[in-house]
Amino acid sequence: MSSDEVKARELVCTLARSLFERGLTGGASGNISMRLADGGLLVTPTGSSMGRLDPARLSHFDASGTLVSGDQPTKEMALHSAFYETRGAKTGAVVHLHSSHSVALSMLPETDPENVLPPLTPYSIMRLGKVKLLPYFRPGDAAMGEAIRGLAGRRSAVLLANHGPVVAAKDLEAAVYAMEELEETARLALLTRGMNPRLLNDSEIRDIVDTFDVEWD
Repeated sequence: MSSDEVKARELVCTLARSLFERGLTGGASGNISMRLADGGLLVTPTGSSMGRLDPARLSHFDASGTLVSGDQPTKEMALHSAFYETRGAKTGAVVHLHSSHSVALSMLPETDPENVLPPLTPYSIMRLGKVKLLPYFRPGDAAMGEAIRGLAGRRSAVLLANHGPVVAAKDLEAAVYAMEELEETARLALLTRGMNPRLLNDSEIRDIVDTFDVEWD
């Protein structure tokens, strides 16, 4: 095992534990995948707590998609694979959580399915662009992957109705930071719902999109 793979395994477990310890995912929920330099993937195993992952037991896929070592992977592999397939080099990691505020937002009828996060702060726009709300699917249903493929790589983040958010990014740290921003913005949206908060206007949003080269249209 190369030193780079050892570091990658440790990074997955360290960031997963951080998410767990801060209450962003509980029990045995949530999953992470990370692209390796050789094109393979490290994936968190099915039924595992993100607070107690063993680096040596992470599911390891080779570049052809064959499981070559470790425990059986998360049942949400269809989600992860769809992002890698449709977004190519833009995706080096995928994070899926069941974070409470994001899930709550997914269940409210007034949530915009094309852009679930109101423009409350510049940071959610910078890190996430528009977040698409997808319908409810049974956990592990391969149809989730097909729904993401249907977006043709146009979104880096989606929110699964009654389930939770999925974020893809260039590397694992960026994916985790974007996921944290999604959950925090969902929390702000719920805290300010019905209070007529000041939102960023179209001109301010366009300035952020253009300045930071955000995927938006």
